[in-house]
Amino acid sequence: MKNILYLSAIALLAVSTMACNDNKRAKNFNEKTLVDDQGMGFIKGAHEAGMTEIKAATVAQSKSQNPRVINFAKMMIADHSSMDKDIAKLAEDKYVTLKAATDTLSPDHQMMIDNMAKLSGPAFDKAYMQMMVKDHSKVVDMFKDATNNTNKALNDLAEKSIPKLMTHLDSAKAINASLK
Repeated sequence: MKNILYLSAIALLAVSTMACNDNKRAKNFNEKTLVDDQGMGFIKGAHEAGMTEIKAATVAQSKSQNPRVINFAKMMIADHSSMDKDIAKLAEDKYVTLKAATDTLSPDHQMMIDNMAKLSGPAFDKAYMQMMVKDHSKVVDMFKDATNNTNKALNDLAEKSIPKLMTHLDSAKAINASLK
């Protein structure tokens, strides 16, 4: 009986010790992020921008009749969904809380999408592509600024994303210039 009690105590101790040594998934009890204020701003801003691009592209897919605009919108959904997974992973690793994808956008972004959605035909296409040029110009600058961050993971994500964002910006400019 004593042997069973000792074995049980040893097993319980072993399990407790293993649970405490899981540093990779340890809880951050002080709830402090592992990035500076610039890094936190970048992660949250990049997430918000991605959600905005996806939501605007969803509207464009349903409202536009222009094949170039529709294909661009499909690219926005695919690319920004993929980028947002990387951003969400970085946020989780650095203890930065993000809005859920189902949460509403910032009031400014939501208003831009609502105003654009009221349009139709060529006017919609022009408004959507102008929004894409403006937003991607800002996002490219934000990602370039983030490449100077001291956090290597954040810096790497920004550097990896810039070429794709530049492609989006160049495509948006070309499509916008072709619209009347």
